[in-house]
Amino acid sequence: MDSWEWNKIAGAVLGTLIFVLVIKFGTEALFEVEKPAKEAYHVEGVVETASTGGGAAPAEEAMPDWGTVLPKASVSDGKTVAIKCEQCHDISKGGPNKIGPELWGIVGRPRATEAGFSYSSAMNSEHAAWTYDALFKYLKSPQAIVPGTKMSFAGLHSADDRINLLAYLRTQSDSPAPIPAPAPAKPAAAPAAPAKPGATPATPPTPPKK
Repeated sequence: MDSWEWNKIAGAVLGTLIFVLVIKFGTEALFEVEKPAKEAYHVEGVVETASTGGGAAPAEEAMPDWGTVLPKASVSDGKTVAIKCEQCHDISKGGPNKIGPELWGIVGRPRATEAGFSYSSAMNSEHAAWTYDALFKYLKSPQAIVPGTKMSFAGLHSADDRINLLAYLRTQSDSPAPIPAPAPAKPAAAPAAPAKPGATPATPPTPPKK
Protein backbone atom coordinates (compact mmCIF):
# COMPACT_ATOMS: atom_id res chain seq x y z
CA MET A 1 0.00 0.00 0.00
CA ASP A 2 1.57 3.32 -1.13
CA SER A 3 1.70 6.59 0.81
CA TRP A 4 -1.33 7.96 -1.05
CA GLU A 5 -3.54 5.20 0.37
CA TRP A 6 -2.19 5.79 3.88
CA ASN A 7 -2.90 9.50 3.56
CA LYS A 8 -6.50 8.78 2.52
CA ILE A 9 -6.98 6.48 5.53
CA ALA A 10 -5.51 9.03 7.97
CA GLY A 11 -7.66 11.77 6.46
CA ALA A 12 -10.79 9.67 6.78
CA VAL A 13 -10.04 8.90 10.45
CA LEU A 14 -9.30 12.54 11.21
CA GLY A 15 -12.44 13.68 9.44
CA THR A 16 -14.53 11.17 11.39
CA LEU A 17 -13.12 12.41 14.71
CA ILE A 18 -13.84 16.03 13.79
CA PHE A 19 -17.38 15.10 12.76
CA VAL A 20 -17.99 13.29 16.09
CA LEU A 21 -16.72 16.28 18.09
CA VAL A 22 -18.90 18.71 16.15
CA ILE A 23 -21.98 16.51 16.78
CA LYS A 24 -21.10 16.25 20.50
CA PHE A 25 -20.70 20.00 21.03
CA GLY A 26 -23.79 20.77 18.98
CA THR A 27 -25.91 18.32 20.96
CA GLU A 28 -24.76 19.73 24.33
CA ALA A 29 -25.54 23.28 23.22
CA LEU A 30 -28.95 22.25 21.88
CA PHE A 31 -30.15 20.34 24.95
CA GLU A 32 -28.53 22.37 27.74
CA VAL A 33 -31.22 23.47 30.20
CA GLU A 34 -30.68 26.79 31.95
CA LYS A 35 -31.40 26.70 35.69
CA PRO A 36 -34.29 29.09 36.50
CA ALA A 37 -33.49 32.13 38.62
CA LYS A 38 -36.50 31.36 40.83
CA GLU A 39 -37.76 27.88 41.72
CA ALA A 40 -41.28 27.16 40.46
CA TYR A 41 -42.30 25.08 43.47
CA HIS A 42 -40.57 24.71 46.83
CA VAL A 43 -40.94 21.52 48.84
CA GLU A 44 -41.17 22.43 52.53
CA GLY A 45 -38.36 20.93 54.61
CA VAL A 46 -35.99 20.26 51.70
CA VAL A 47 -32.89 22.45 51.82
CA GLU A 48 -30.26 22.53 49.08
CA THR A 49 -26.83 22.11 50.64
CA ALA A 50 -23.35 21.20 49.57
CA SER A 51 -22.69 17.48 49.90
CA THR A 52 -20.51 17.66 52.99
CA GLY A 53 -22.25 14.85 54.88
CA GLY A 54 -23.58 17.15 57.62
CA GLY A 55 -27.02 18.66 58.15
CA ALA A 56 -27.94 22.14 57.06
CA ALA A 57 -27.54 24.75 59.76
CA PRO A 58 -30.96 25.73 61.07
CA ALA A 59 -32.10 29.31 60.77
CA GLU A 60 -31.43 31.30 63.94
CA GLU A 61 -34.58 31.66 66.03
CA ALA A 62 -35.37 33.46 69.24
CA MET A 63 -35.39 31.34 72.38
CA PRO A 64 -38.76 31.01 74.12
CA ASP A 65 -39.36 32.69 77.47
CA TRP A 66 -39.46 29.39 79.37
CA GLY A 67 -41.02 30.94 82.44
CA THR A 68 -43.99 31.93 80.27
CA VAL A 69 -44.34 29.06 77.76
CA LEU A 70 -43.71 26.01 79.97
CA PRO A 71 -46.60 26.59 82.40
CA LYS A 72 -48.92 26.92 79.39
CA ALA A 73 -47.44 24.00 77.41
CA SER A 74 -49.42 20.80 76.83
CA VAL A 75 -47.73 17.87 78.54
CA SER A 76 -50.17 15.46 76.88
CA ASP A 77 -49.31 16.81 73.43
CA GLY A 78 -45.63 16.52 74.36
CA LYS A 79 -46.16 12.87 75.27
CA THR A 80 -47.63 12.31 71.80
CA VAL A 81 -44.61 13.99 70.19
CA ALA A 82 -42.35 11.78 72.33
CA ILE A 83 -43.59 8.71 70.44
CA LYS A 84 -41.13 9.75 67.71
CA CYS A 85 -38.34 9.73 70.31
CA GLU A 86 -39.33 6.31 71.61
CA GLN A 87 -38.50 4.70 68.28
CA CYS A 88 -34.86 4.96 69.37
CA HIS A 89 -34.98 5.90 73.07
CA ASP A 90 -36.54 4.56 76.25
CA ILE A 91 -37.92 7.29 78.53
CA SER A 92 -39.05 5.22 81.52
CA LYS A 93 -37.14 5.24 84.79
CA GLY A 94 -34.44 2.58 84.78
CA GLY A 95 -35.19 1.73 81.16
CA PRO A 96 -32.57 0.29 78.82
CA ASN A 97 -30.41 2.06 76.31
CA LYS A 98 -31.63 1.34 72.79
CA ILE A 99 -30.29 2.79 69.55
CA GLY A 100 -30.07 6.01 71.53
CA PRO A 101 -29.46 6.55 75.25
CA GLU A 102 -32.20 6.29 77.88
CA LEU A 103 -33.87 9.71 78.40
CA TRP A 104 -35.19 9.58 81.98
CA GLY A 105 -34.07 12.83 83.61
CA ILE A 106 -32.63 14.22 80.36
CA VAL A 107 -33.61 17.85 81.08
CA GLY A 108 -30.71 19.28 83.03
CA ARG A 109 -28.55 16.16 82.70
CA PRO A 110 -24.97 16.66 81.49
CA ARG A 111 -24.53 15.74 77.85
CA ALA A 112 -23.21 12.27 76.92
CA THR A 113 -23.25 10.88 80.47
CA GLU A 114 -25.79 8.03 80.36
CA ALA A 115 -24.01 4.99 81.82
CA GLY A 116 -23.41 2.12 79.46
CA PHE A 117 -24.13 3.98 76.23
CA SER A 118 -21.46 4.40 73.55
CA TYR A 119 -21.70 8.01 72.39
CA SER A 120 -20.17 9.39 69.20
CA SER A 121 -16.96 11.35 69.61
CA ALA A 122 -18.86 14.46 68.47
CA MET A 123 -21.45 14.12 71.25
CA ASN A 124 -18.80 13.13 73.78
CA SER A 125 -16.70 16.22 73.00
CA GLU A 126 -18.40 18.21 75.78
CA HIS A 127 -20.61 17.57 78.79
CA ALA A 128 -22.54 20.81 79.21
CA ALA A 129 -26.00 20.39 80.72
CA TRP A 130 -28.99 19.77 78.49
CA THR A 131 -30.75 23.04 79.34
CA TYR A 132 -34.11 24.02 77.87
CA ASP A 133 -32.32 26.25 75.35
CA ALA A 134 -29.81 23.53 74.38
CA LEU A 135 -32.49 20.88 73.86
CA PHE A 136 -34.76 23.32 72.01
CA LYS A 137 -32.01 24.04 69.46
CA TYR A 138 -30.76 20.45 69.24
CA LEU A 139 -34.20 18.96 68.65
CA LYS A 140 -34.73 21.25 65.67
CA SER A 141 -31.71 19.86 63.78
CA PRO A 142 -29.45 17.40 65.66
CA GLN A 143 -26.92 17.04 62.84
CA ALA A 144 -26.51 20.81 62.49
CA ILE A 145 -26.06 21.46 66.22
CA VAL A 146 -23.73 18.49 66.84
CA PRO A 147 -22.14 17.61 63.48
CA GLY A 148 -21.13 13.96 63.50
CA THR A 149 -23.71 12.78 66.04
CA LYS A 150 -25.03 9.26 65.49
CA MET A 151 -28.57 10.59 65.91
CA SER A 152 -30.01 10.54 62.37
CA PHE A 153 -33.38 12.08 63.34
CA ALA A 154 -34.27 14.92 60.94
CA GLY A 155 -35.56 17.13 63.77
CA LEU A 156 -38.76 18.86 64.85
CA HIS A 157 -39.37 22.03 62.85
CA SER A 158 -42.36 23.15 64.93
CA ALA A 159 -41.39 25.27 67.93
CA ASP A 160 -44.68 24.33 69.64
CA ASP A 161 -43.90 20.61 69.29
CA ARG A 162 -40.48 21.14 70.88
CA ILE A 163 -41.92 23.23 73.73
CA ASN A 164 -44.59 20.61 74.47
CA LEU A 165 -42.03 17.81 74.23
CA LEU A 166 -39.73 19.55 76.73
CA ALA A 167 -42.67 20.13 79.06
CA TYR A 168 -43.30 16.36 78.96
CA LEU A 169 -39.64 15.30 79.23
CA ARG A 170 -39.27 17.61 82.24
CA THR A 171 -41.86 15.50 84.09
CA GLN A 172 -39.90 12.30 83.38
CA SER A 173 -37.47 12.79 86.22
CA ASP A 174 -37.12 12.16 89.95
CA SER A 175 -36.36 15.87 90.35
CA PRO A 176 -37.91 17.87 87.49
CA ALA A 177 -35.79 20.79 86.35
CA PRO A 178 -37.13 24.07 87.75
CA ILE A 179 -39.05 26.40 85.47
CA PRO A 180 -37.25 29.74 85.18
CA ALA A 181 -38.99 32.93 86.23
CA PRO A 182 -40.70 34.77 83.38
CA ALA A 183 -38.64 37.46 81.74
CA PRO A 184 -39.51 40.95 83.02
CA ALA A 185 -41.93 42.87 80.85
CA LYS A 186 -40.34 45.46 78.65
CA PRO A 187 -41.32 49.03 79.57
CA ALA A 188 -43.79 50.61 77.19
CA ALA A 189 -42.45 53.37 75.00
CA ALA A 190 -43.35 56.84 76.25
CA PRO A 191 -45.98 58.52 74.02
CA ALA A 192 -44.96 61.62 72.17
CA ALA A 193 -45.99 64.89 73.85
CA PRO A 194 -49.04 66.40 72.12
CA ALA A 195 -48.61 69.76 70.43
CA LYS A 196 -50.13 72.75 72.25
CA PRO A 197 -53.26 74.19 70.63
CA GLY A 198 -52.50 77.10 68.36
CA ALA A 199 -48.76 76.52 68.51
CA THR A 200 -46.86 76.83 65.29
CA PRO A 201 -43.75 74.86 64.59
CA ALA A 202 -40.55 76.69 65.14
CA THR A 203 -38.75 77.80 61.98
CA PRO A 204 -35.00 77.80 61.70
CA PRO A 205 -33.37 81.27 61.81
CA THR A 206 -32.64 82.91 58.47
CA PRO A 207 -28.89 83.20 57.87
CA PRO A 208 -27.65 86.80 57.52
CA LYS A 209 -27.16 88.14 54.02
CA LYS A 210 -23.62 88.62 52.94
